[in-house]
Amino acid sequence: MTTYDSRPGLHADNLSPPPLWVCVLLGIVMILAGFLVLGDVVLVTVISTIFIGTMAIAAGAFEIIHAFWTKGWGGFVWQVLLGVLYIALGVVVVSQPVASALILTYILGLLLLISGFVRILLGFSHWRSAGWIMLLSGAFGVLAGLVILSGFPMTGLWVLGFLLGVDLISHGLAWLTYAWQPAARPT
Repeated sequence: MTTYDSRPGLHADNLSPPPLWVCVLLGIVMILAGFLVLGDVVLVTVISTIFIGTMAIAAGAFEIIHAFWTKGWGGFVWQVLLGVLYIALGVVVVSQPVASALILTYILGLLLLISGFVRILLGFSHWRSAGWIMLLSGAFGVLAGLVILSGFPMTGLWVLGFLLGVDLISHGLAWLTYAWQPAARPT
């Protein structure tokens, strides 16, 4: 049975775009933050790893609280066990941020390599419907994975911070591009 929410409320269709100055400000702040991050990618890699560990601890605590809160739902032992595992993972990551950054970077390299190969195969199988874009994306994924894995363990000290910096800059550029689109400006 499908039900639809017909209550009046906040829907994405009814949202107006942010004002020009907000888009420009977000873009500039993100670009500056990206360059700041790129200034010391090793430090940012360690900080990012500590942040990931802290979030794992928080998620584990919430999972345990949720298990006690919703005892009647079933799976109580599994929820508590999952929460304890999250907390244990978070404690290890926070206590050993450099080793954890190395492990996370290695996993990222493997995932990029594997997903790149899959996208290349998909690109060939969907060649008639713009499969070349998927092929190109897969080639970049394989290349990025090979760069990370071939330079390991040294890449583990800078890759996460570098990716964060590049992401912040590209996100900032996207906000600036959005700000100067005539259709994006509120009238």
